[in-house]
Amino acid sequence: MPAPPSRRKHLSRLDWILLICVSAGAAWFAWRVINLENYRWNWAPVPQYFLRWDSTTGHWVPNILLYGLFNTIRLTVFGMILATLIGFAIGLMRTSRGRFLQLVARSYVELMRNTPPLVIIFVLYFFLSSQIVPQFGLEQRIAALSPQSVAVLSFLFGDPRLVENFVSGLLCLALFEAAYVAEIIRAGIESIGKGQWEASASLGLGRIRTLTKIILPQALARTIPPLCNQSVSLVKDSSIVSLISIQELTFMATDIGVSTRRIYEIWLTVALVYFLVCFAMSSVFTHLERRFAARR
Repeated sequence: MPAPPSRRKHLSRLDWILLICVSAGAAWFAWRVINLENYRWNWAPVPQYFLRWDSTTGHWVPNILLYGLFNTIRLTVFGMILATLIGFAIGLMRTSRGRFLQLVARSYVELMRNTPPLVIIFVLYFFLSSQIVPQFGLEQRIAALSPQSVAVLSFLFGDPRLVENFVSGLLCLALFEAAYVAEIIRAGIESIGKGQWEASASLGLGRIRTLTKIILPQALARTIPPLCNQSVSLVKDSSIVSLISIQELTFMATDIGVSTRRIYEIWLTVALVYFLVCFAMSSVFTHLERRFAARR
């Protein structure tokens, strides 16, 4: 029997030319960055902004950048959970039979998607921080907590003294991201063929039972990959809330850059941190998606 054709892909001449051009451009860019005029590179102080030695406790403790990274992760986790809940409800409204529900949901989605994110964040923040969040009475509730509860609260939401600020930024981010989640849910539901609805109706199932028992399980399975991608985007989008004084990674980097004037070192380091976090999340989600597809 003849040997099966090799599946190994070789680089063509055009591929080599493009690779050389890209490599040359990257080398030129790196050379220009390294040889900046009137700037002396100094990477030595950068590690201490992640960890510092606490002489009082005798241990290494998180410093400014690591604290900001923790807040970014908190915003991503809680923001995605809240955005998914809100977006799921809005996505169901988009696919409902009620014209009023469709109008409300579509108006929300179009408003969020067609307005600059910076404007949305500022409008939501100043409204939420002055009208909604103070009604929760978070400061009074936190003051009445036990030390153990305060420690748990610090782990989940950061500095207890800034919880109101954190919650305001979290709500802003979740409300903004919920519009994109809603469109993912809507597309997943509408991707299920009409034959599924007709078959369910022929069996005597109502719309709600059809939606919960037949349509949603299939639709949610199809929405897992785009929802995972949206959570990766949320890591990057969380940097927007630095403009409303939420102490996440970008805010801390700005503070360090202004105070130390180590602009290039700090921002290149922060860019690398964002890349590593997003790349790690993408790799995990890709692996889980493949396993889920194999089980299906």
